[in-house]
Amino acid sequence: MAEIIRMPKMSDTMEEGVIAAWLKKVGDTVKPGDILAEVETDKATMELESYDEGVLLYIGVKEKDSVPVNGVIAVIGEKGEDYEHLLKGADSSSDKKEEAPKSEEKAPEPAKAEAPSESIDTSNINATVITMPKMSDTMQEGTIASWLKKVGDEIKSGEIIAEVETDKATMELESYDDGTLLYIGVEAGDSVPVDGVIAVIGEKGADFETLLKAQQQSSSEPAPAPKEESAPAPKAEPVAETKSAPASTAPAATTANGERVKASPLAKKIAEEKGLDIRQVSGSGEGGRVVKKDVENFVPAAAPQAAPASAGAPAIGQESYKEEKVSQMRKVIAKRLAESKFGAPHFYLTMEINMDKAIEARKSMNEIASTKISFNDMVIKATAAALRQHPKVNSSWLGDKIRYNEHIHIGMAVAVEEGLLVPVIRFADNLSLSQISAQAKSLGGKAKNKELQPKDWEGNTFTISNLGMFGIEEFTAIINPPDACILAVGGIKETVVVKDGQMQIGNVMKVTLSCDHRVVDGSVGSAFLITLKNLLEDPVRILV
Repeated sequence: MAEIIRMPKMSDTMEEGVIAAWLKKVGDTVKPGDILAEVETDKATMELESYDEGVLLYIGVKEKDSVPVNGVIAVIGEKGEDYEHLLKGADSSSDKKEEAPKSEEKAPEPAKAEAPSESIDTSNINATVITMPKMSDTMQEGTIASWLKKVGDEIKSGEIIAEVETDKATMELESYDDGTLLYIGVEAGDSVPVDGVIAVIGEKGADFETLLKAQQQSSSEPAPAPKEESAPAPKAEPVAETKSAPASTAPAATTANGERVKASPLAKKIAEEKGLDIRQVSGSGEGGRVVKKDVENFVPAAAPQAAPASAGAPAIGQESYKEEKVSQMRKVIAKRLAESKFGAPHFYLTMEINMDKAIEARKSMNEIASTKISFNDMVIKATAAALRQHPKVNSSWLGDKIRYNEHIHIGMAVAVEEGLLVPVIRFADNLSLSQISAQAKSLGGKAKNKELQPKDWEGNTFTISNLGMFGIEEFTAIINPPDACILAVGGIKETVVVKDGQMQIGNVMKVTLSCDHRVVDGSVGSAFLITLKNLLEDPVRILV
């Protein structure tokens, strides 16, 4: 019996998916587990797996087209089987639903019906407005790191036209249309909100200015006015010079003969961090593209020695400063933490923990462990065990209700050059210390290299921020939404402690629990810290 295949919901924020590529065609035999297609979601490109066996009878969505979640994309059944009645009875047609966004973008017909005297007719304009896509769940705007194409260039579907810096990573913006790049509305280094106009691709000579006016009319947010594009007939020539001029940070480097250096966003980022000129690095990737390993293995030639300062009056000094545009990551960190700090009533609980037994246990475990255990790994394990005993701390404020999470996903704050990333160790209470150690090292490395995927940073129920390795003895942390609490961990300090009425040398670590008072009361937070203290002061308990 024929079965309809619908677009699955592949992430918590997914509303529609784009068929990046069909790996099967109509008439092919399909078995359970076969990959039917690659689907581009709002967070990643994922594989669409078949759970049915039969013949692919129908494909309802073309490559590069989108379909809403639960929309019809295909039918699988027996060879020659009649499936038309299934499509007629389907609640929604993927063909119709996927065409709706395009008609809104190219020709706002609904507006025309409501106000025919004011709407702009774009039906004869063979061009498409390119808007800023939402590339992560927290993204609200993107910064054009560099344009890889200029006005007047011919574009093919699948080509990369720009590199976009989001709050999480630098990503490539791919074109889904063929045509000429008619208009660039955002200069390299500038930002634009999600769904804001960034470019127009279409037939050479198409009236894109009218298209932009129509887009502005149908959008609540005005599109950038094409002031510099209103130059004479081939309009593309002067615009290309002004719009595609590289920014002062020069993310899109060029060689001596003016050709663009082919390099991945990560390679450019690492080169910038190391102060290397990407043009000097030889690429080993496809087509001579510079990749991460090329930059990491590059050894720059010795720079000529600077000439000595001329004799005369000693240099007194000169006032100077440097300004940099705020990165997308820093913008989002600032926004989210400000909302947390001023939206959630914080209170703080600090406790001292004697780490003498933890130090001995760690030394003993590392003598046989395949993966070296850190104190941070022990804190994560003990925290997960304490959360299991105090589920009210493992919760979230949702406005009209409180969510008590029954699973324990611990976010681990990792410092990177542009701010903080919080990869998540899932089901931490079910993991051994060695497993936690391996995951923490892997996720920490990915975070520093900006290689985290959405599944790596989503879903935290509690967060730990550890600054002990930086020599910080004690601090308070701002709650990481949607968590109700965050644990700030200081360094282990050798100090004088009193035991059985006698002064002796001991190793003490201070932890501070920041709590959202709307969810967690002082007694609940205190009970959690007492359990955490007992587990770390007698670490054998966390192994049970």
